[in-house]
Formats: sequence, structure tokens, C-alpha cells
Amino acid sequence: MTMSAFSESCGENLCPEEENTSSANEGRDLTVTIGATVPTGFEPTAAEEVRQKIGADARISKDRGRIYFQISTDKLASVHHLKSVDNLFVIVQEFENYEFKDSKEDAMSDFQQLAPQLPWSDALEVWRMNNSLKKRRGRRRGGNSSKPKPGKGEDAPVPATEEGDAADLIPAEKGQSDTPQAEEGEGDQAGNLEKEAPEDEANKTLKFRVTCNRAGDKHCFTSNDAARDFGGAVQEFFQWKADMTKFDVEVLLNIHYSEVVVGIALTEESLHRRNITHFGPTTLRSTLAYGMLSLCNPQVSDVIIDPMCGTGAIPVEGSIEWQHSFFIAGDNNDMAVSRTVNNVNHIQKRNQDAGSAPLSVDTVQWDLCHLPMRTSSVDIIVTDMPFGKRMGSRKKNWDLYPSCLREMARVCRPGTGKAVLLTQDKKCFSKAISRMGGLWRRVHTVWVNVGGLVAGVYVLKRTGSVYGTTPEDVRPPQEAPNSGKDEQ
Repeated sequence: MTMSAFSESCGENLCPEEENTSSANEGRDLTVTIGATVPTGFEPTAAEEVRQKIGADARISKDRGRIYFQISTDKLASVHHLKSVDNLFVIVQEFENYEFKDSKEDAMSDFQQLAPQLPWSDALEVWRMNNSLKKRRGRRRGGNSSKPKPGKGEDAPVPATEEGDAADLIPAEKGQSDTPQAEEGEGDQAGNLEKEAPEDEANKTLKFRVTCNRAGDKHCFTSNDAARDFGGAVQEFFQWKADMTKFDVEVLLNIHYSEVVVGIALTEESLHRRNITHFGPTTLRSTLAYGMLSLCNPQVSDVIIDPMCGTGAIPVEGSIEWQHSFFIAGDNNDMAVSRTVNNVNHIQKRNQDAGSAPLSVDTVQWDLCHLPMRTSSVDIIVTDMPFGKRMGSRKKNWDLYPSCLREMARVCRPGTGKAVLLTQDKKCFSKAISRMGGLWRRVHTVWVNVGGLVAGVYVLKRTGSVYGTTPEDVRPPQEAPNSGKDEQ
């Protein structure tokens, strides 16, 4: 019941019934359930992308930041090209209403008994097939390295509350202690993996770790407890070697209140690290940039600008996905403009080498409050505004936000223009937009987790008022200082 065709590639000693399962799976397409972590708040966007590109109906998890969908394995490669997902895993088994025992000892005993009873074979076969598809990391961190803080624009997992916790552990071998690892879905922030020296695959003993994420206030155990005991049972069942850093297989144990999901990771590095090569002090995730762009539904020939582009994550992502629109990236900071140019050139070179069409994007250095654009010449504005934490300041935002909203209204087409703006400075933004009622109308807000901060993605619609005819057009006597920044 275990490992399908994977005995040949990994040199595992299977019992006869396992070998029969392996032979049965080989040469046929399997139907499996794939789980994906996505930027919190953008689960519906990810589900819609799965429907459009994969042809599957996605189910949004009760645990924020995850979706599930069924595919046949012939579509496995296409899943890796989804733009809205961070990490992928294949489901071994789901338990919607798992009954946890009241005592820690009994609950851990249940986890130990669960491991050998799970239907591992299909998931492990998908893992084997996936090895030729996944993007591998370039280097691996040591076990004692500290986890870097998420940068601005990086979507960290929803922080654990008093009711829950999250941890990554491998099962400890005798004489070893448990060491926490990076949280599932955030392995990319823990550093890249070091390429290992090639081994004889036929004689290779697989190395593994267990990653546990837990949320809930009625559990009598911690994530560490669950990872240790469940991982120990997995190790005993498969006779794999535990290794917290140089692992081949990452087993996922996600516990969300009464829901338990066991899976196997299909990504070593988050898919959001796909286009940006030159990073600034704060860089927006490509998956979050895709989600923001999706909210405004770009059309053919639309002119789309990012007036505070930073490293250019939004225009780069947009020009790749929406090739028939035209993107302009701008910033007042010369280093930000240089990074954007380098990131655009990297993609242009990649497209040239592949024989693909060049990107429809240009980069400009400008003053946000005095854009060198004609009035009513822009269809869509998408940008990440300064939060006032890592870049800018809360005090400056009170002057900056009204000024930039006014200038955005000037260049945006009345009646049809849209703006999608990300900021964590909710109080300042709400006050600024309330003063712009004649120019902007708020359509809706998507709440997202950005580097551990709750931020809002505000979708605005340009009113039909002609610029220059409303009280909001009057600029204050003193202009607000511009903010050269990327994303907070």
C-alpha cells in the first residue's frame, strides 16, 4: 500500500503487495487531490485561475491561504505554471472531523497508529513524477540558521494565535533532540537549498522531515508533539532517514481545529520566486502582484501603470500574463528604477532565448505627484503604497496619500478607470479616500497578510467626473513629499 513505481528509483525494499501496487500505477494517469498555499485573501482568485487554466473546480479550505482541487497526473506540469499559488502538495488523506483524544498520550498514540494506515501509494507516485518538474533551490541553510524576517510585500502565513501554533519538525532519532524548522509555505524564506552531490539513485535511502502546522484552542498537544510522534511512525513504517535540512520527502501534517490533512510537498522553493532577480529592501511577491492585477481584469490595449514600482514586481508579472496590455513602471528613486530595468531585462533576455515575444513594458523615473502623463490617458493603476514602516513614515503618508490619489485621478480615464492599491496604513488611506468622493469610489477591499501585517488591497473605480471640475481637484498649498519605495 505504499510506494508505487518508486521502488526502482529509490531502492526501497517493498513487500509483494506494495510491488503489485507499484506496477498497477505505472503507465497510467492517477487522479489525485492537490493542495496549494496562496496569499491569504486571494483564495477566490486562485480558485478561478485553477478553473480557467486547469479546468478543475477548486475548494477553498477552512484554513485561510489554502485551496484544494483534483487533477489527473497528466496535468501535473500545468499546475507548476499557476501564477497565484505559492507552494504545492499532494494530499495523502483528509479528515474533515478528526476526533482528538482528551489526553496528550492518547492523541499521540493515535497519530502513531495513523501513519501506517494511510494510503501513501498514489501520493508517493505523484511525488516521484513531480521530481522532474519542480524548481530546486540553489543552496541549503544549516539547521541552526535563524529564519529571516519576511520582507515588505512577502506574504507570511497568518500568525499563530493563542489558540494555535505552527512548527516544522522532523522525527528525532534516538539520542537526538527536536529542532524547529521553517513553517510550511514559508520554506523559501528560510534560504535556498544547496545542490547535493549526485548519488546512485538505485542505492539511495530517502531522507525526510515532517512539517506540522496547527491551529485550534482544544488540542492537548503542540505542533512539535504531533510532528515528532507522527514523524517517528512514518520513519518506522518506511525506514527512511530523518534529516531536517537535506530531505528528499517533506511530509505535511496540517491540523486546523478538527480538520486534519496529511500531504507530501511538491515544491522545494515557493513559486512566487519566479521572475525577480534584483531585490530591493522590500519586494512584493509575484503571487500577490498577480492577485492584485487579476482584480482589475486587464483588457487588450489597456494602459496600466505602477507609479511606485520599486523592483517592478507588478509590471513584470502583468506584462508576462497580460501580453496585449501595455505597462509603465515608474518610481522617483533611481535605485528602484535601476532594479526594475534589470528585472525587465532579465525576462526580456529569457524570452529572447526562448523565441518568445518581448514584454510590452517601459520604465520611467518620475515624481509620483506630478506624473508625466496626459490627463485621462491611463486605464488601470496598480501599486503598493508605502506602509510607513520600512519605507516612508506614517506622518508623511497623511500628506502623500491625498496628493497621489488626486494625481492618479487626473491621469485615469473618467468612468472606466480603475485603481488597485495595497497599503497597511488603513486609517490614513480611509481618511484620504473619503476626501476624494468626487474622483474615486471604493468598490471593495481584500484583506491580505503581508509579512505578518494585515493590509488592505483597495479596489477603486474612477468616477465620471472630469478632472478639474470637482472640489477634490484643488491641491493643498504645500505638496507632499514623494515616496520612492517598493512594497511594504
